[in-house]
Amino acid sequence: MPFTPPLAPETLIDLARRAGDAILKVYDSDIAVQQKDDQSPLTEADLASHRTIVAGLGELTPEIPVLSEESKALPFETRQGWRRYWLIDPLDGTKEFIKRNGEFTVNIALIEHGEAVLGVVLVPVTGVVYYGLRDGGAFKIEQGASRPIAVTPKCQSPVRVAGSRSHAGDSLQAFLDRLGPHEIVSMGSSLKLCLVAEGRADLYPRLGPTSEWDTAAAQAVVEAAGGRVTDTALQPLRYNTKDSLLNPHFLVFGDTEKAWGAAL
Repeated sequence: MPFTPPLAPETLIDLARRAGDAILKVYDSDIAVQQKDDQSPLTEADLASHRTIVAGLGELTPEIPVLSEESKALPFETRQGWRRYWLIDPLDGTKEFIKRNGEFTVNIALIEHGEAVLGVVLVPVTGVVYYGLRDGGAFKIEQGASRPIAVTPKCQSPVRVAGSRSHAGDSLQAFLDRLGPHEIVSMGSSLKLCLVAEGRADLYPRLGPTSEWDTAAAQAVVEAAGGRVTDTALQPLRYNTKDSLLNPHFLVFGDTEKAWGAAL
């Protein structure tokens, strides 16, 4: 049976844009930064976006639970019975936000039975939107025009690797050494996954910590564009399957014939 979303993508995009407007009000002023318990940065923009999205989803789909990065921690005992829920990152790329480089996003995803089936990724500074839904394709909205996007089904040589501006490490460098000829396409936040979704990068390896809200919306876009988001055993990344909300290390790619696992 084809997937039928509980909201039209346009309605979800409008909500993301309202959250983006709330972020930009803070972006255009002095940014006060707090530290969360895990020492990651938190700004008023994160909280303003969170409040906007949670309130909006509460009005639009009161029957669907919402899990946000800025929500109070919910135990697995509460979450494990959720068949369908919204998973949001109100401001993905807070470090990029603080640096004022524009490479941060608003991420809203719908999870069903542990799978990301609908996702909207908004870039507040440019207004660019990526969205994808199961059985419905993936799209990019830029300067008011919407167009379908798709992964590059055959990776290029050298391999175009999406890389983080704020995260790197020895494990990633070792992976790249084994990968062979490649070039780095630097980008912040969930936009790295979107680079693969629209065919501007062949691979995004993330061999460091992330949380489920960091990836869900963009995973829906990648998969709707014909790509894959997998753990290092090349099994699809899934959601709300355990007490921890941390992701395993993962790979994002469009070419399903290439043995990406060989470089791990």
